[in-house]
Amino acid sequence: MAHSGRAKDDATGYVWAHFEEAETTWGYLDLMGEVISTHGVPLSLYADRHSIFHTTREPTLIEQLKDVVPLTQFGRAMEELGISVMKAWTPQAKGRIERQWGVFQDRLVAELRIAKAHTLEQAGELLKRFLKKYNQRFCRLPKQSAAVFRKAPAKAVLHNILCLKETRMVKKDHTVSFDGLVLQIPFCKRYPCIADRQVDVRQYRDGYLEIVYRGAIVASFSPQAIRRLLMTRSVQNNMKMAA
Repeated sequence: MAHSGRAKDDATGYVWAHFEEAETTWGYLDLMGEVISTHGVPLSLYADRHSIFHTTREPTLIEQLKDVVPLTQFGRAMEELGISVMKAWTPQAKGRIERQWGVFQDRLVAELRIAKAHTLEQAGELLKRFLKKYNQRFCRLPKQSAAVFRKAPAKAVLHNILCLKETRMVKKDHTVSFDGLVLQIPFCKRYPCIADRQVDVRQYRDGYLEIVYRGAIVASFSPQAIRRLLMTRSVQNNMKMAA
C-alpha cells in the first residue's frame, strides 16, 4: 500500500503531492524540497500532530537549561529554513486538505486503475499529470498579489538542510559513533585535532553520510562504504557470539 504526502497553498489552492512506500520524514522532506524549488520558502506550515512534524518526547536537561524546544528532524529542517510549523489541533483545522484528498482518491484511484499503474513509479508519473491538470483548472488568484513565498536558497544549501542531522562527540582516536557504527575521521590540515569536539553527522536520502565540523566536511562515506562497515560489524558480532 502506498502512502501520500501532500501540501496545499492556502492562498491559491495549489496542491503538491507524491506517493511513498510509507509515511516517513524523508517523504515530507522531499515534498518540501518540491514546494521550495517551485514556489519558494513559505512563511509557515499548518500540520497535523503526527510525530514526523512534532516531537512527543520531553526536553533533555541540556535543552531545558538552554531553553530549547526539542524538534523532530522535519521540525529542525523547517527551523533552519525559517518556516514556522503550527499544529492543527482540531479536525476542522485539517479538514480542508483531507476533504480535498478524498476527492482526489475517488478520481485518482479510477485513473490509476484505467492506466494499469502497478508500481510506485507508474503511480507517481500519473499523479504528476493529474496534479498538473488539477492545478491548472482549480487554482485561484490570491487576495493579495504580493507573493509571501521567500526566495529559495541555493540547491547545495537546501540539500544540506533537507537531510537528517545528528550531533556527535569526537572521541580521542578521531572516531564518531553513529547508529552502531564507528566512523573514522581522516587527518585534515585545517583541523588536525578535533577530539572532544562536537560535529554534525548528516545523512542523505541517497545513503551518503558526511561529518561536518564548523561548516567544513571532515569525512564522507558512500553507501558502499557504509555497507562494508555494516558487514564488518556483523562479522565481529558473530565472532563474539561464537567465542
